[in-house]
Amino acid sequence: MMPSLTNIVKCSFLAISENEAFARSVAVSFAARSSPTVTQLADIKCAVSEAVTNCIVHAYPPDRFDKPMVEMTLRHFDDNSVAITIKDHGVGIPDIKAAREPLFTTDTTGERSGMGFAIMESLMDNVKVSSRVNKGTTVTLKLRLGVPDC
Repeated sequence: MMPSLTNIVKCSFLAISENEAFARSVAVSFAARSSPTVTQLADIKCAVSEAVTNCIVHAYPPDRFDKPMVEMTLRHFDDNSVAITIKDHGVGIPDIKAAREPLFTTDTTGERSGMGFAIMESLMDNVKVSSRVNKGTTVTLKLRLGVPDC
């Protein structure tokens, strides 16, 4: 049986580094009502940070976008799980399978490690990525809350 939606929050913000902390704060505030463990709150902060940072760094080359936006939707379900969706309308990912490989990066400066998706996957129960070139990317992070850490 599919869990039922019990709450939903949507927000959008400019794809600038100052808003990465805002996104983390919104996500953990939303999840806090569900009695998550301290580890789960830290995991949510880190996974959301990785997803939003991907939008800021990779989705919007400065020469192509004037006001790049990130959309975040947070859903809570009656099985005490959350789904956090981070969406951009940027350049998209041509090869999602390659992008999800540890150490893969399109960064030519050597400043990026290529571990964003691997980190998200290690912290969440499920990570779904969909993307269309020149249309944008959507990342959905899912985690069941309040379950003791193993």
